[in-house]
Formats: sequence, C-alpha cells, structure tokens
Amino acid sequence: MALSRWSWAAFNALQLVFTLLWTAGWITLAFVVLLVTRRRRLPLRMAARCWAPGLLRGSGARLVVRGLDRVDWSKPHVIVANHQSMIDICALFRAVPVPLQFLLKQELSKVPFVGAYARAMGMIFVDRGSAREATKRMQEAAGMVREGATLCVFPEGTRSRDGEVLPFKSGAFQVALDAGADVVPVAIEGSGKVLSLGGVFRVRPGTITLTFGTPLRSSEIADRQALAQQARERVVAMKREAA
Repeated sequence: MALSRWSWAAFNALQLVFTLLWTAGWITLAFVVLLVTRRRRLPLRMAARCWAPGLLRGSGARLVVRGLDRVDWSKPHVIVANHQSMIDICALFRAVPVPLQFLLKQELSKVPFVGAYARAMGMIFVDRGSAREATKRMQEAAGMVREGATLCVFPEGTRSRDGEVLPFKSGAFQVALDAGADVVPVAIEGSGKVLSLGGVFRVRPGTITLTFGTPLRSSEIADRQALAQQARERVVAMKREAA
C-alpha cells in the first residue's frame, strides 16, 4: 500500500514536470510561428495536433470522440461543454477539427506564460466580478464568432466537483445570439478521474469521452435562458449515455 502510494507520487511528480516542460516548449514554438506568419491559425492547430495529444498520451488518457459528423465545421459555432478538469481543454483542442478559441475566466490571464499565450491566440478573458467588463468581453466574443471563429465556453462557470452538471449561465448563449451562430452542446465524461480537481496534481490513466450533440439553432431559440436550458439538458442526456 505504502509502496503503491510512493509509486503514484513519483509518477505524478514526473508527469507535472513533463506537463510544464511540454507546455512551455510548444508555447515558445507557437510564439515563434505567430511572429513569422502573423496568423493564429497555424499555432492553434499546433495546439490541437501536437500539444494536446502529447499531454493526453503522457497522462495515459484514451480519448473517445462521438458525434463530430453532426456538426458542419465549415461554419462558426459556439461550443458549450460541461467542465470536470483542466484536461478538458486538451481534449477539446484535440477533438475539434477547426481552430478553437476559448472564453476563459480572468484569473487564467495571470498564469505565467499560459496567460500570455492565450491572449496572443485571441482567447477572451472575462472578469466575473465586473458586470460592465464582462458585457464588453462578451461583445468582443460575439464579434470574433461573427468573423468566423469557433468559440468554446464552459457555461457552468466553474469545474464540477462531483461530476454532476451545474446550471448553465446564460452569458455564453447571448454570444451565440448576438453572433447569429448555432450552439454545439458537448458532454465530457471521465476527465475528472484522469486529472483531479483538488489542489494536488494527481493523474490517473483512464478514458475521456467527448460527445458532440446536434447544434441548437440560435435563430430558432431567441431567449438565452431557454437556449441555456436546452443545451444543459442535451449535455446531461449525452453524459448519461456515455457513463
């Protein structure tokens, strides 16, 4: 028992070092590519094709993706997903077949290196403590989607500690309405068991399942609260099927 605990502790320490070095290396390369090309598309695809797969393999995670064919990826969308773990971002980067940008909480902008990378890649940070600033950032997000971006949001506003899907906040759905974009519900299952939510970095091999639902047409559901409720119901149903 004690030996097993020490073995996992050593594995997690090595995994943390790998995660930090791997992320720093790919962020550095992304900055170089962005500097040379002046375009975000290639660095964002590097995140999907190189950075995210490396972290998933390094954690021992097996990624299962369902329902991608339900979505016309030639059009911009607002993706809304439940949130169990930080590794959700890796899984979504890897699964979505187009450049993906995120709406993130303001606190992440202060993370060394990662915050600078996210800002350079056009990610939008929302200060939930200021309604005025949050509204301004949501308007920026809608403009980005109108220009062709696919935006991913975790509308629960935080990570679920017990795996249950929390109520969806409606702000992300106003972005879809303002941009005239469809909403793609995504159910994530298993990520919380691969990378724990607690303060200690703890990784365990396992399966992460992403299920993409049929897009909800924002043009047909003009009320953002109703849109949020329908999206949550779809996520809950798909998550239950994947469990």
